[in-house]
Amino acid sequence: MKIKIQLMTGILALALGSPALAYEEVTVTEGGTITGTVKLDGAVPKPKGYNLTTLPDPFYCGRISDGQGWRILQPFQVGAAGEFRDVVVYLEGVEKGKPFDEKTVPQIEAKDCLFLPFTTVVRDDQSVTVVNMDPVMHDIQAYETSNLGARVLFNVPLPMNPQHPRNFKDRTEAGMYHKHMAGPPMKQLVNLSKNRRIFVMQCGFHAYMESWGVAINNPYFAKTDDQGQFTIANVPPGTYKLVVWHPYVRTTTEQTVTIEPKATVETAISVPAPTGRLYANEVLDHAYTRYNVTEEAKKEIDPLLEKQEH
Repeated sequence: MKIKIQLMTGILALALGSPALAYEEVTVTEGGTITGTVKLDGAVPKPKGYNLTTLPDPFYCGRISDGQGWRILQPFQVGAAGEFRDVVVYLEGVEKGKPFDEKTVPQIEAKDCLFLPFTTVVRDDQSVTVVNMDPVMHDIQAYETSNLGARVLFNVPLPMNPQHPRNFKDRTEAGMYHKHMAGPPMKQLVNLSKNRRIFVMQCGFHAYMESWGVAINNPYFAKTDDQGQFTIANVPPGTYKLVVWHPYVRTTTEQTVTIEPKATVETAISVPAPTGRLYANEVLDHAYTRYNVTEEAKKEIDPLLEKQEH
């Protein structure tokens, strides 16, 4: 049995969520499935841009850059047909159902001066593990979002693997070094304030490194794949709210879904693309603002790993 459902959208403050309910783990015998696609409707927002000459490790981190001395961060991963990738989809209102997967702790890696993945799903009062794969030091600073301002969750240095070289002789040596070896894992507790469910992690040395997390109250969630598709399985029969979350989309997209016993619900979700300037360091077209990196500095920073578009 397959059921089509209709879309509705509403405005929701990014940092606020529904009050947490005590979730009960039970055996689900007649669970249903929700499957669907998420697309971004409208122009993909401009990315962020960072002048590498103003930040540490420009040669190593500049292996991923635009060839003009700038490092680009695009929070919106969108395919040619609008497939909205790496977006979190989760259910609200499930009071009891399948157990949480306790086998693994969410892990975020610092790799090529990126935090991967860009979005992470966590449980409140649970830990995340952060690992440095790079031959440079990183500093993790995590904050919960709030309409009263950010609150620090943790702030610790992220050491590199001791087998990495400590001092590169010149820019060529730094740029050509491609080994990734895990440093000591840093396990950090995510303990959010009441009714807060969003946090962001940044590097104190490299501003273009960021990763966002959303805390969930039940194990019914998924992230969209490269085709913008997702599946949430073994859902107890009932009526719930299906929420689509991306850290830079201020308009929350949600649906009311009804799950029948052993039925499959199919949906196609369209997320309105945000407009206007989303962040202070947005890539700009103005030449003076965009290209105030000297020609000499540009030559020193080579995008040997990836030449970015903006």
